[in-house]
Amino acid sequence: KERDESSCQAALAALVDGATNNENILALAVAAARQDASLGEISFALEQAFGRYETTPRPVTGVYSEAYADDKRFTQVVAGVESVARRLGRPPRLLVAKMGQDGHDRGANVIASAFTDMGFDVVSGPLFQTPRETLEMALEKDVDAIGCSSLAAGHKTLIPELISLLNEEGRADIKVIAGGVIPPQDYDFLKKSGVQGIYGPGSNVVECGADMLRLLGHNMPPADDNEKATE
Repeated sequence: KERDESSCQAALAALVDGATNNENILALAVAAARQDASLGEISFALEQAFGRYETTPRPVTGVYSEAYADDKRFTQVVAGVESVARRLGRPPRLLVAKMGQDGHDRGANVIASAFTDMGFDVVSGPLFQTPRETLEMALEKDVDAIGCSSLAAGHKTLIPELISLLNEEGRADIKVIAGGVIPPQDYDFLKKSGVQGIYGPGSNVVECGADMLRLLGHNMPPADDNEKATE
């Protein structure tokens, strides 16, 4: 409220010009900060010159299918995915979402790769999405479920907001699950908010796939049901 707006904007313009012309942008950023420019404004000024870094995560295929080649449970889950695909007319589709200021995406990439090898059609969302952006991507890609990966303590705000937006759009049929570092004492809160599955560290990815099939209406037997697994 108290800054000299013209001086601030002039410093930000100088930062854009300096970044474009390969000048010392640290010095120019400090000069802008001394004119009360915010960190967001300074970052945005640099974006005008350099653009915004973006990456499209892609699942790595073949790792889990090779490791579990002789695993009966994995084979059973793959068969379940194929059964659901026949019913839907396409493979079941999962959006792996990273919302909020959470750059920890290794777990999300592991899940994306594992579910791809099990036969799911996986859409990997970009880092730092808002709940509304996640909603829009889910609707655009026509997904059956959203897996929210959370490792930065945003699960009690971001995930309920996403579920609320889904409900407003009349898409409560899209299943929402959560994974990552989520304290067990928060599980009940998330379930009451509409989360249908929660998977913490150490969760077996094949059983996560089996749970997803159950959520999608497939009659998936328990892991220790050897008779049904044989069938």
